[in-house]
Amino acid sequence: MISYQRVLVLTQTCDFAQNKTSLIVALVTEAEEMVSSGELKEASIRGPIQMARKYGWYFLPADKSADVTELIVDFRQLHTVSRDILETLRRDGHRKARLRTPFREHLAKHFADTYSRIGLPEPYATQ
Repeated sequence: MISYQRVLVLTQTCDFAQNKTSLIVALVTEAEEMVSSGELKEASIRGPIQMARKYGWYFLPADKSADVTELIVDFRQLHTVSRDILETLRRDGHRKARLRTPFREHLAKHFADTYSRIGLPEPYATQ
């Protein structure tokens, strides 16, 4: 079964230049859809998610010129997709927008923060 979902490509530009055959993407959902389904409260969008205090979620503001609503990128739902599939979708006009610098780097930092946490078996003893 094939399912089309909105995604954001997370693969680094240098890997594109090296023609990597598989790319990492994160699932992207309209914020309004998440509120409607009860998965998210509207206040959370302007609070913890937008301020990057919600683990694994990243807020993207609406962009009227690209016809894109407010979006939530879910770093916890990553997938590997064939470059050929994404290139075909792009050629067929399914690419809505792209992040430009410095927003691209801001997103990359939050993605790294999501996966670079170091968990300790026990909290430090306080004195």
